[in-house]
Amino acid sequence: MEETKTGLLSVVATPIGNMEDITLRALRILGEADYVLCEDTRVTGNLLKRHEVSAKLTRFDAHATERSTTRVLADLAAGKHIAMVTDAGTPGVSDPGVLLIAAARTAGCRIDAIPGASAVTAAVSIAGLTGNQFTFLGFAPQKKGRQTFFAQLLTFDHPVVFFESPHRIMKALQSLVDVADAKTEISRSIRVSVARELTKLHEEFVTGTPAEVFTYFDTQPVKQRGEFVVIVSPEKSRL
Repeated sequence: MEETKTGLLSVVATPIGNMEDITLRALRILGEADYVLCEDTRVTGNLLKRHEVSAKLTRFDAHATERSTTRVLADLAAGKHIAMVTDAGTPGVSDPGVLLIAAARTAGCRIDAIPGASAVTAAVSIAGLTGNQFTFLGFAPQKKGRQTFFAQLLTFDHPVVFFESPHRIMKALQSLVDVADAKTEISRSIRVSVARELTKLHEEFVTGTPAEVFTYFDTQPVKQRGEFVVIVSPEKSRL
């Protein structure tokens, strides 16, 4: 279906930690846009200041109202160029922005992807996994469906990647220990890898059996802080 001639929505990926991990194209787009939609104007403001980019910032987070979305769509219809960012990563990928992107797509707006750093691919790239596929499941459910979520992780025949918050990382690791123990016939073939604080000062990558990884973080509470990417993989998928 041919798009109507309207403005442009640029979906811009920002660094997941290290402020140097942003493309030249992204910086140019952020400086050229009529305004930039962002989760937190302070966070985005610091990024732009670091790279000496001047831009008009407008707050647009996961709690943005329908009225806010309507206003943005009207600006796009009027021919404006609007950029969208999140605090870290890419809008619409386990981050706010998907509803606006869908509405803009329905309205026939042009939408450009400005790619950049990804916690998912960064973690997978240093995990030493073989094969050419993995499944990304976003954030683990907070409440409903959480038990089923972890039980199903051991049914995959290829690596599975998901995000977890510092408030729930130990519960997640305990859940992996529990499901592995419940399926003793396959538990020894499962490996868990945790990438913590990727691209940041205290970045680390921990891998082992579910019990080994749980013990590592349980005995070092200070390491339970930060952002986490968890990879659950069959032993055969590792070098």
